[in-house]
Amino acid sequence: MADYVLARKTRNITSNLVHIFLNLLLGVGAVLVTVLSGSPVLGILLVLLSKWRIFAVRARYLWLNLKSNLVDLIVGMSVVFLTYYAGAEFVPLDFILMGFYCVWLLFIKPRSSEVATMVQSLTAVFLGISAATIMTSSLNAILMVLLAFLVGYAASRHILVQSSDKDFTLTTLVCGLIFAEIAWLCHAWSIVYTFDAIGANIPQSAIILTIFAFVYNYARRAMIKYQDEFQLKHVVGPVAFGAVLIGIVVLWFSNPIFNI
Repeated sequence: MADYVLARKTRNITSNLVHIFLNLLLGVGAVLVTVLSGSPVLGILLVLLSKWRIFAVRARYLWLNLKSNLVDLIVGMSVVFLTYYAGAEFVPLDFILMGFYCVWLLFIKPRSSEVATMVQSLTAVFLGISAATIMTSSLNAILMVLLAFLVGYAASRHILVQSSDKDFTLTTLVCGLIFAEIAWLCHAWSIVYTFDAIGANIPQSAIILTIFAFVYNYARRAMIKYQDEFQLKHVVGPVAFGAVLIGIVVLWFSNPIFNI
């Protein structure tokens, strides 16, 4: 019996080490192959390969699996595209994205607490909108609108799927539509802040929508929590804070270093 317990513990340790190694390999490899190949294709394939369980189900469960993994897919693909658009040579941003993606895979993604869920959602919004804005800067606005809708839908669903409210379809669709509308407005004059020291480009729309996503989902969770006892005072603090932050970004930081 003691030998069985020892063998089981050994297998668990070995399994954990293999899991950590594979996640590190994915985090480093997704960025590395993108820079070395000068194309996002291999990086995207690597991200999709890591999510093979999504597709290893019956057809009727495929859409449900995709929705459940949208946030992780958005983060992974955004890392690849941001790496690609940073240039064909290694810049500090590549190592930052590499390190962050490893942290995401090992420490952020596996957690399921309320705070962790919010962090995961906001991360997907910031990275997803950043990548989508840069990718579609010279393309038709409809593509940006569709990508923004997908990011907003996924982020809202990721938070509300763990709430006690099981009928959140309308809420997630509304969030996606608001994201699409804001993205369409921002696309008319895409402001991107550059940080040459690390090679990073941060779209203003990514900052605005990240703040909005936090306020929107915080308010929705408060409505679910208090239900009939819900009052404006339960959300006035975060709403006012978010409005002030967005106002500062729009009014005082709309003189871009360059415009797309």
